[in-house]
Amino acid sequence: MSVRTPSAAARADLVADTSLALLAERGMRGLTHRAVDEAAELPQGSTSNVARTRQALLELAVRRLAEREARVLALEEMPDPRGGLDSLADGLALATHRALTRNRALTLARYELALEATRRPELRAYFDATGARFRDQLAALVTAAGSTDPARHVLSLVAWADGLMFSCVAGSFGSQVPSLEAVRAGLRELLDGMFGQGTPGTGRP
Repeated sequence: MSVRTPSAAARADLVADTSLALLAERGMRGLTHRAVDEAAELPQGSTSNVARTRQALLELAVRRLAEREARVLALEEMPDPRGGLDSLADGLALATHRALTRNRALTLARYELALEATRRPELRAYFDATGARFRDQLAALVTAAGSTDPARHVLSLVAWADGLMFSCVAGSFGSQVPSLEAVRAGLRELLDGMFGQGTPGTGRP
């Protein structure tokens, strides 16, 4: 087997990306320094040089997860929600559907890390801190759309999206991933209820 020799600047990203792939494929028990070296085709001991301890390796994975999910969600690229709930529903539906489909493995890795964080207080704090940027961006979007209670609405939107993603990625709806149109319809119903618009159940303003 050939051995990769990436630059020092690229090695941390390679270790982190490989860690996320292993988490999705093998679960938390499958994530070891040696397993990362082998899967990334790095010389033995390379992962330990990047992240000396297991905690450091997990933090590296969480940081990389946040970077990659930020690109998947692309909240900063969404249309101005002051134009109406249609644009907000469109943008959030695209982000959610990307996590359900093309980035399914990344979503699985996030669940593995979230569960591990419940057992490691130091990782919990790190995991929550990396997610603050996403929550702040979402709060800005719903505020611009006219939310009178952004914190509550952000929690409701995150809970809805997380519930859908868990059900379709790791739960009993794994073989029934909804279409983009179906995701948008569900989001629009939720947004209509939040903002007091539309007729319940119609998904129309």
